[in-house]
Amino acid sequence: MTNFDLFLAILLALAPISELRGAIPWAYLRGASLGQAALIGFCFNALVGPIALGFLSTLHNVFYRHWQWYVTLFDRFVARTRRKVEGTVNRYGVWGIFLFVAIPLPFTGAWTGTLAAWILGLDKRRSLLAVFGGVALSATIVTTVLALGFGESSIFIKHF
Repeated sequence: MTNFDLFLAILLALAPISELRGAIPWAYLRGASLGQAALIGFCFNALVGPIALGFLSTLHNVFYRHWQWYVTLFDRFVARTRRKVEGTVNRYGVWGIFLFVAIPLPFTGAWTGTLAAWILGLDKRRSLLAVFGGVALSATIVTTVLALGFGESSIFIKHF
């Protein structure tokens, strides 16, 4: 695995669309061992919760006041997130955030889980722990799928 491949794996782990679902298979298919790929995906995706919460607590208010394109984009994202998670979180609390983040499907990762916790006003510390735990379980699921040999033609990677 080249440094550029590592850089792309890190970006995939941090990106809201792919997160570790994209990072782990990418790193593995680019030559990292399964353990290395899982560690890269987990570590960098685990950073998303604190990064997102920090952004929402500080820069969000500035952006929201000054940029209409941001207001439009953010309001749509909030509405979609609220629709997806409100029932689960109202029923299970922070465990709902954990379950939501742990399922390795598109738009169910750390970014959306952190945003949902923030929107619904959940306790920050407990929410971050739930996101972290969900990332750990999601990484385990994706790594297991790859280890069992299903990953190279799986739902995690789109071949062009």
